[in-house]
Amino acid sequence: MRKVLIEPSLLSANFSNLEKDIRQCEEGGADLLHLDIMDGRFVPNITFGPVVVEAIRRTTSLPLVCHLMIVEPERYIVDFVNAGADYISIHCEGQFHINRTLESIRTLGKKAGLALNPGTPLEFAFENAEYCDFILLMSVNPGFGGQSFIPSFLRRAETLKNFLIKSRLDNVLIEVDGGIKIENVQDAVRAGADMIVSGSGLFNGNIAENIRRMRAKIEKELNENSSKK
Repeated sequence: MRKVLIEPSLLSANFSNLEKDIRQCEEGGADLLHLDIMDGRFVPNITFGPVVVEAIRRTTSLPLVCHLMIVEPERYIVDFVNAGADYISIHCEGQFHINRTLESIRTLGKKAGLALNPGTPLEFAFENAEYCDFILLMSVNPGFGGQSFIPSFLRRAETLKNFLIKSRLDNVLIEVDGGIKIENVQDAVRAGADMIVSGSGLFNGNIAENIRRMRAKIEKELNENSSKK
């Protein structure tokens, strides 16, 4: 059966007691941790950089996914690799040499991802999929947590999934980020999402229990889809 990964976004965590929230993510069975890196230029918000990633790396053995919402990401790939990132995604909107940067991530032994904003044509994903381990389709406009899910993600994910299958690139995972909650996660999985990023949808309330509830919804969707085949 297809595997869908749950990826809590630490942007919604309590940074005054970050280790406690990470432990809750581990207890709930999270597969990965999502780290939003914002520079105040590519997006209007500023978050954190390699120093904080390195501190998180010392706190957990879960794989770390660094989502670089920054200009000139190619300048900082080595810094995030050295800080402990396992997956690194870059935005095509901020890149002149997309495949070169994706290949550099892979050369350093990490998983490479390409991120697309909701209004960015899927052709960027089609042209660069062979250089990717995963493709992030944003379901909100990046820059802030707690935004509402943009439904066009569903159509875009279905189109991308079909392209990957037809191109024999179905090992490339589709990641969704933005507005994903327990109530709508099945829709995202049904559309083709393999990596589920969720911030406020998991961190409001009991984190571990929320992850378990989301896992149950995902497994229900996968089981129902499997029974139809």
